[in-house]
Amino acid sequence: MIKRQTSTEKQTSMKSQMYMLIGICLVPLVCMMVYLLVLMNSVSERYDTIVENITQANTYNIVFKEDMDYLMYIIIVNAERADKLVDVDKPEAMIDEARHAFYKLYDVIDAGSERENLKRIIKSLNTLEDRVKEIKEDALNGGSYDENMNRLDFNIRVLTSLIQEQIQNYIYTQAINMEKLCIGIRKDVEHTIFFLSIGVAGIFLIAFFVSGKMISSITTPIQKLCAVAKQAGQGNFLVRVEETGTYELAVLKESFNLMVEELGKLVEDIKIEQLNLRAAELKLLQEQINPHFLYNTLDAIIWLAESGDTAHVVNMVASLSDFFRTTLSKGKDFITVDEEKRHIQSYLEIQQFRYQDILKYDICFSEEVYQYEILKLTLQPLVENALYHGIKNKRGLGHIQVLGKKEGDSLVFKVRDDGIGMTEERLKEVKQLIKGEWPSSQESSGFGLFNVNQRIWLYYGPEYGLTVESIYHKGTELQIVIPAVKK
Repeated sequence: MIKRQTSTEKQTSMKSQMYMLIGICLVPLVCMMVYLLVLMNSVSERYDTIVENITQANTYNIVFKEDMDYLMYIIIVNAERADKLVDVDKPEAMIDEARHAFYKLYDVIDAGSERENLKRIIKSLNTLEDRVKEIKEDALNGGSYDENMNRLDFNIRVLTSLIQEQIQNYIYTQAINMEKLCIGIRKDVEHTIFFLSIGVAGIFLIAFFVSGKMISSITTPIQKLCAVAKQAGQGNFLVRVEETGTYELAVLKESFNLMVEELGKLVEDIKIEQLNLRAAELKLLQEQINPHFLYNTLDAIIWLAESGDTAHVVNMVASLSDFFRTTLSKGKDFITVDEEKRHIQSYLEIQQFRYQDILKYDICFSEEVYQYEILKLTLQPLVENALYHGIKNKRGLGHIQVLGKKEGDSLVFKVRDDGIGMTEERLKEVKQLIKGEWPSSQESSGFGLFNVNQRIWLYYGPEYGLTVESIYHKGTELQIVIPAVKK
């Protein structure tokens, strides 16, 4: 009997220790992670802002002056056909675009010195816009070429140089800010590494101490339980686990002892079931050796011997010998797919001699399936069913195909015949019969298929087995799916 009060106290104590260990490890780590994420996010935002500002400003630092000077030079020199050579409205568009970009930077920057730099750039762009309009208007309306060239040198080029210098000054300021940011990042990283090292070391020390106590209170009883379980695994179902100290392990002990006791009973039951199964297998094997098939084959051999056809006698006897050799298989339950193929081939060779006017057959297995094993007498009953219930009930020549291949982790075998087939009602009854649902019809055909399917379920499980499809006056297809297990 388990003492409920003591066991409950111990159960609570174990839970508290586990939650405490989780808290010791998890809470500080979560705090550290949150701190690192916040720090990384802050640094990343500041860094991205500086890089974006530098990139934006550098775009105009590189091409703005050259493009503006070139456009205005073309407009002054080729005033009469300037609109055919360049876009005469592009200088104002360039100024407007640059002004918009620097206004955007002005709105997001808080530092006073940087805002002053941006204000100067915007003011210079406004002045440049006025000068561009004046020169364009004068040049396009036939103004003095020399005067406009002087204005180009002393107004446009001077202003673009000034704007370029102001942009470079702004970029230089941003570069200094980035250097300051990098210095701050290095300091933050050093401080973070220092505090994280102390925190992680403390977590490991405390967790090591607490977990050591927990492990020692659990592992000793579990080791005893493992030793007893090992004996039970070796077949000694008389062993029992002694009383343990904790509530959880006491419950486990009671369950284990009950399980071992039940396993002992189940092993005895399985032994009895195996004996019954073996008896059923022997009975099934005897039923598979159809006396009429044996009598008819022997009569055919006698008739051939009397007629002096020794070649066919030898072939018939050899096929019959191979057939029964595989049927018996030294008592083995499983044979190779190759042996099963030879078994049905021996059967069909004998039957083709007897029914040579109505029987034609093909056996086609893929090479890869021969190395796998199959439950003995799985395919022969299907071939026999196809012959006696399909081909013989059809007038004229009939054809039986036996196919085998590997699909994924399964082996798929099909037995097809172009015999009489089944009506929808009869097909429904056969499907019920295969599943063990006995139909109202008194026809005996189909019980062999039921036996095959039951043996497959018994050895492989209900996910495998036999299926049947048939069309009346067209034929029948039987399919077996079993797991692919190498011999």
